[in-house]
Amino acid sequence: MFENSYCIIMGGGIGSRFWPSSRENRPKQFLDIFGTGRSLLQMTFYRFATFIPTKNILVVTNEIYRDQVLEQLPSLSPNQILLEPLRRNTAPCIAYACYHIQALNPQANIVVSPSDHLILNEMEFSKDVQSALSYVERHSELVTLGVRPSRPETGYGYIQMGKQKADNEAFHNVKTFTEKPNLEMAQIFLDSGEFLWNSGMFIWNIQTITSALRQHLPELCSLLDEGAGLYATEGEHDFIKEAFPRSQSISIDFGVMEKADNVTVLPVDFGWADLGTWGSLYELKDKDEQRNVILHANSAFYEAHGNIVSMEDPDSLVVVQGIDDCIIAHSNKVLLICKKDQEQRIKEFMGNASSTYNKKYD
Repeated sequence: MFENSYCIIMGGGIGSRFWPSSRENRPKQFLDIFGTGRSLLQMTFYRFATFIPTKNILVVTNEIYRDQVLEQLPSLSPNQILLEPLRRNTAPCIAYACYHIQALNPQANIVVSPSDHLILNEMEFSKDVQSALSYVERHSELVTLGVRPSRPETGYGYIQMGKQKADNEAFHNVKTFTEKPNLEMAQIFLDSGEFLWNSGMFIWNIQTITSALRQHLPELCSLLDEGAGLYATEGEHDFIKEAFPRSQSISIDFGVMEKADNVTVLPVDFGWADLGTWGSLYELKDKDEQRNVILHANSAFYEAHGNIVSMEDPDSLVVVQGIDDCIIAHSNKVLLICKKDQEQRIKEFMGNASSTYNKKYD
């Protein structure tokens, strides 16, 4: 199975909700968020490299990040980095990578993963993904990993489980996909026991996903078909550079997963978190007696509760008094102080700062 196992790591986002630490020229997947000596991208790569051959791991990223990927993952060859000339959401990204893999191995079984997720129990993760890869080798189904929820989270999408599969009770049919709910609905989801967090990780064999893409996104496939014979050759990059801007911008969830009738979910519990926001990072980190979190700096808090502080200089001393439930982050000449419950506005703040001062702060 292992020689037919491939991994697609999606690493082209700019992580705007982690501004100012995450910038367009060095987004969050390249940052050592936890101070472990490894970036999120490196953590993702080495997690999969324990059971998937290194030569079968691909990173799809924006062409401006090519050198950063090579610097952080020196065991990859340049042809394992698939370059997008611009961002077109996850469906074109995944479809392009699948066309590339099909040219290499028409028997491939593929796991798709974002580059910025945290997995606490990597042994359990490895077991679950390998189980899913084995499953799709024998079943023409689109498998997604659904995380068992631990709280009524409003920042994640949800998957409603259906009946267990007759030949493998670990897997379930999918009833519905639901976008991020309000708190009341999230509590109902949690109490029902039928709903899982949508992890954004997928497993399928190459024949099943290409068939689904042709059925549900025929225009995208027609575009990529123009490059027949060029994938996994020296002509691939030039073709993608010309063709990719003509593709629609659409997510794989909306474009395929929510429409297909052969979608299956594997419920998992391996300590997962989508590090999409400062708030998600705050929830994960250890807190002091006043519920404050400090990253990469020294701190002193006085009558201050529920804050997360991140400084560019680890020798910084941050003194906070009388401020509650805020994000306080400094990076590359930008200091952000923002209420945690207003962090959805960070992208707005970033754009306004750049336009107000006629200087690129993203």
